[in-house]
Amino acid sequence: MADPSTCTESQDAVDTAGVDRTATYRTIAWRVMPLLVICYIVSFIDRTNIGIAQQGLERDLGFGSAVYGLGVTLFFVGFIIFEVPSSALLARFGARRTLVRIMASWGVVTVGTSLVNSEFTFYLARFLLGAAEAGFFPGALYFLSRWFPSARRTRMTALFFAGVPVSGVLGSLMSGSIMKAFDGSAGLADWKWLFITEGIPPILLAGAVLLWLVDEPEQARWLTPAQRAAVRDDLRADQRSKGEGKERPAGAGHAGLFLALRDPKVWVIGLCACGAYTIANAVSFWTPRIIAEAGVGDVLDLGLFSALPPLLGIVVMLLVGRHSDRTLERRWHAALSWAVAALALVALSVSGGDVVLVVVLLAVLAAAHYSGLTVFYSIPSIYLGERAAATGIALVTSMGSFAAAASPSLLGFIQQSTGSLALGLQISAGVVLLAVVLLLVGVKPGDLREHHPS
Repeated sequence: MADPSTCTESQDAVDTAGVDRTATYRTIAWRVMPLLVICYIVSFIDRTNIGIAQQGLERDLGFGSAVYGLGVTLFFVGFIIFEVPSSALLARFGARRTLVRIMASWGVVTVGTSLVNSEFTFYLARFLLGAAEAGFFPGALYFLSRWFPSARRTRMTALFFAGVPVSGVLGSLMSGSIMKAFDGSAGLADWKWLFITEGIPPILLAGAVLLWLVDEPEQARWLTPAQRAAVRDDLRADQRSKGEGKERPAGAGHAGLFLALRDPKVWVIGLCACGAYTIANAVSFWTPRIIAEAGVGDVLDLGLFSALPPLLGIVVMLLVGRHSDRTLERRWHAALSWAVAALALVALSVSGGDVVLVVVLLAVLAAAHYSGLTVFYSIPSIYLGERAAATGIALVTSMGSFAAAASPSLLGFIQQSTGSLALGLQISAGVVLLAVVLLLVGVKPGDLREHHPS
């Protein structure tokens, strides 16, 4: 593979005036996005399939809501501990190799979860899965920042995030079907087959990433020299718009993790992520439980009903992401989405257990969650300088993961103590509303300097 620095040097004199940038970025999107989205879909299926498997674990091993909630929490403990160190390796090994290592690791751990036989081994499996997955999300966002300027990136981020609701649809249907079809085959319980079957794809996809993706546009032989130079110019213009290399206020550009740690705005964005992850937990981990509480008991029906809310989420998320890119407005798009999510959480807490109403409210919650998360995660890469993007996003994600770690145990404890998730959902709504206020007050429009693409 050619040295990227050599490629860059040779392209300095290339004329980019005749380059069709729309066609160029469309070519890049078709090359990198399908595989990246598939990987993200599989990561969320393997992370959240525990929600469908919970019934089997409770039946065979006696795991109640508190055990389940702590297991979800321990996933995020492993995630938090290893998120920033894993992302810091991006600079040394590159995004592609880092993603390959992460995917192969979480596939092995997912298959190994089929061997769980006690609370301890369940907790260990969840912790190891979090540790294995750590760094995938910021690594993928960093990868996108190396290919798309900020004014085009949010729609790509929205496309990438589409993997989350798609995983909700496919994962729920697949998980329910696997457990129904394979229960008892070869003497293995339905939930064991679930983890074995869904742990193999990430291992195979790791090989696909290694063979198909490259780290930088300069390494892309499927682009012309003029296209590579045009992309490089656009990315450089992004950095100039942030004032990198000039006299600038604290936080406008970063040389690395330690400067990011000293930037108050990074901490504000990280605290806002706590609200985003609080919604994410309600959508990803508790949707099957909420539907089950409404009276749906059959595992196949549970998977079907759990698949419905993400369908609306996919459509709304892509529309909101596109509108945010068109207007170059980020704060209000995220804040209003979160406000709708908070209202949906409160409404769910007083829904009275009507299945149709519960599924409708979960669909609204999912649409608001995916829309807000998509736009929100464009903010760190817009605000942070190029060299701090990976570790800065990892820091924000790690802070959000503290809420993700705390809320499942809290909700599990509340449900076990009160017999209902209502109070837990109301507390979650309060956390989300605090994040809305913090985002609008703590991040000013001038902090997010962008320019419309050529």
